[in-house]
This record gives sequence, structure tokens and C-alpha cells, in this order.
Amino acid sequence: MTLTKLTQRKVFGTFLASVLLVASAAQADDYRDARAELVAAYQVENYAAMQLAAQKAVIARPEYPGALFNLALAYTLNDKHRDSLRILRRLLDKGVDFGVVDMDEFATVRELVAWDSYLKAAQALGEPVGKSEVVATYSEPNFVPEGIAIDSAGRLLLGSIRNGQIIRLTSGAENEILSDRKAHWSVFGMRFHADGSLWFASAAVPQLSGVGEDEGKTGLFRLDVASGEVTKSAILPQYDSTQVLGDLVIADDNTIYATDSLTGAIYRYYIDSNEFEVLVERGELGSPQGLALDDSGRFLYVADYIGGLYRISTEDGSLVRLRVAASITDFGIDGLYRYGNELVVIQNGIRPHRVAAFQLSEKGLAINSSRILASNLEEFDEPTLGVIKGNDFLFIANSHWNRFDRDNQLPEGLSGPIVLKLPLN
Repeated sequence: MTLTKLTQRKVFGTFLASVLLVASAAQADDYRDARAELVAAYQVENYAAMQLAAQKAVIARPEYPGALFNLALAYTLNDKHRDSLRILRRLLDKGVDFGVVDMDEFATVRELVAWDSYLKAAQALGEPVGKSEVVATYSEPNFVPEGIAIDSAGRLLLGSIRNGQIIRLTSGAENEILSDRKAHWSVFGMRFHADGSLWFASAAVPQLSGVGEDEGKTGLFRLDVASGEVTKSAILPQYDSTQVLGDLVIADDNTIYATDSLTGAIYRYYIDSNEFEVLVERGELGSPQGLALDDSGRFLYVADYIGGLYRISTEDGSLVRLRVAASITDFGIDGLYRYGNELVVIQNGIRPHRVAAFQLSEKGLAINSSRILASNLEEFDEPTLGVIKGNDFLFIANSHWNRFDRDNQLPEGLSGPIVLKLPLN
């Protein structure tokens, strides 16, 4: 889903909603200003001004798929159809397709001789990739899974956005409800601590059924999975009216790092003292999602949904934007995990959705290559988070985040959660 799951909706088929992508309020930068100019120009059909704004947006946020697409759109609206196709091909070479084959705005582009080559490449990009195995399902269609973890016995745990439950999937007829919204809200990222307890991020978001007056609250929680008791609650101080701790990684016995996808902050939490410390200030990142530690523990990798991949010093919070090869896009990443010298990512902020493995450079400051592990699978409906077990990657294939309407209601007929497994080697 574009930018953050909580503030954006990408409805393909509705033109403005699908292509004029919005920046987070926390990302007050030149891109946001250029994008605002672009939308205003488009609405009054001043396509020359729209093109100028689109070019400024690409300069402000190089290689951002939304910016490139808007530039392609501006070109074709200004009868620069070859330039438009060139940009569309540039996106396609990165593995990104905004569905222009079916958009009326690009009808003239489709008359170009080079269109046939583009069409074949776009069709190839839409083919299924990856040999996955369904390892678990759950029958509740409105569960809306986000967090996933594996216990020491190899059993899968899922956390719900919609009802706030944490369940353990079993091989028998009955699945176990470990926590039925006790002292917490929607369940986001989950990780097991070395002591066997389950830590998870939770937030009172509008998509939570019956959220009530708690909306806007968020924190980290520890669950004793044997008893189902929440043994520690760490509520984030109310720095902002809208905060969501969306993912976490456990660094050691006493330290957890967590991302706030709405304010852009990254926090360090100390278990013993029950205190949060700001590692990356609010507004430094647009919408941080997944986190992964390097081997040394000195650096964190973080996926900024609208800003790409960064490496963060755990000592002082300084940020370094990773260099990325031209054939790769690192935008729209939700889940982020480390497998040896690779970063395994779930990208649901670009089309098509995918699971990919990015090869880190020797110094860990660049992405040199990538491999697509899964894309266009029939089970996909907004894949979100995952977990690595040995040489396998297990992940939620169908969160249904994209199915909420403007009133945060879900349609009838959704499938229950599906967990897929992919080999990493």
C-alpha cells in the first residue's frame, strides 16, 4: 500500500487516487511541494505547468516510482509520447508497472512503434514468479493479519489488525487464541525474545473494530505465551496525535528498536527501565516500516516506505541512504529481514507486489543486485510481514489492508489469512 497503510489508499482504476501519489505529512520536503504543484496544475488542465512540477518532483526524489510515473503522465498530456514511453520503460526495467495498458490517458502512447516491445515486457512482468508452499491458513476472513512469529516448537503466531487478537495456528482442529485484545490494540510487528516471551507492537488505529477513545495510542507489549498474560506494557508518550509503532527488532536482552510509521521516528526501548529513547527524530524519515540489525549490532537497516532503504547508527542515530543499482527500486518496502548478506523485503507499495532479496555490498552501504523470490502469486492480496526460519521465508500473503473502504469497513467474501513459505537458498 502506498506510503503508510494508515494514511493512504491506492485504488487502481480511480485515476487521481492511483497515480498522483502523496507524501507523508512528516516528509515536509521539496517533493511534497512539487507534488502539490503537480496536482493543482493537473486539476486545471495546465499540463505545461504539470510537466515542470513533475520534473521538479523527480529531482527532489530521484528514482521514486510515483514521481517517474507522474512525469510520464505529464509528458503524454503534453503530446510528448516518446518521452512518456521512455519513462514508462525506465519504470518497467525496475520491475514497476502502474497498469498503463488499461489507462485512457496513454492511448496515444500505445500507437507508437515501440509500444509492442513495452507491452510484451509488461505482460512478462505480470507473470507469476516463485514456487511457494501454503503452510498455514486461518478461516476468519476479517482477521487482517499483520504480525507473524514462530515459537520454539515451530508453531506460527499471527496478530490481527481488525480484532486485536494474537492466535497460534496448530495442526489440530482448534487454533489457540493467546491474547484476545487484553490490554492492547491492533497487533503489528511481533518478535520472540531470547527468554521465550513474545514482544509485539500495538496501536489503536481506525481499522481496529470498536477502537473508541483509545485511537492514537501505541506501545510495545510483552506476552507470556504459556499463560496468555500481558506481562509488560510500554505505552509510547503522546508526542503526536497520531502515532503507530509498526515494527520492532530485539537487539539484546534489554534493548528493542521500533519504528513509528506515521511520525517518522525510530525509538530505542529499554526493557529494564521501561523507557523510550529517541534514536531518529520525528520527521527525519517519511514512513519507516521494517527493521533489521547487522551482525555487529552497530547498525540498523530501515525501510522508509517513501524514501527507500537507510542504514542507521545505533550509537548516534545518524542516517545513510543506501546506494541502489539503477535496475532496482527500494521504495514501497513493508517487511524487512536480514538473511546473511541479503536483505529480504516485502514490497507492497509498488506494483506488482513482490518478495525480493537485495544483495548488500561488502561494506553494507549499497544494494548491488536483487532477485525476485515471489510476485503475482494467486494468494497475494497485500502481502505484509514475514519471518525467517532457517533457509525459508514465511510470510503473510493476504493481509487485505487494501480492502478497507473510506469508513474502515471490509467487504464480504474475503479469504482468511494465508501463510506462504519460500526457499531462500
